[in-house]
Amino acid sequence: MARSITKKNRCPRGHQNASSRKKSHSCTYLGHRNYSLYINRVRKEVVPERGISSRTFEIMNTLINNIFEHISTQAYNLMCFRNRRTLTPEDIQKAVYLLLPRRLAKYAVAFGSEAVQRYVHS
Repeated sequence: MARSITKKNRCPRGHQNASSRKKSHSCTYLGHRNYSLYINRVRKEVVPERGISSRTFEIMNTLINNIFEHISTQAYNLMCFRNRRTLTPEDIQKAVYLLLPRRLAKYAVAFGSEAVQRYVHS
């Protein structure tokens, strides 16, 4: 009886499904980066005389990771909608325009494009 239950939970081609896969410690934090260094650099440019608590760093880091996840998910959906297999910069820009308010999206795309151009030409 137990063998039939375990065989039903298997995915095709012998791959385990996500619920039965044993997660290691390194896999649980995959994709969640720490942006506190960058947050601190921007804070020093804006208000150099003020400090920031560790709890605020955690909140800002969670916010950045959440926005990144939403943009990447939306860009993936746009890529699939266009029947493509490659994620293009246009997909990411359209995802930003769909998720962020108009003015914020415009600035985000402008600064993102500028950063990519600087990276390519360096």
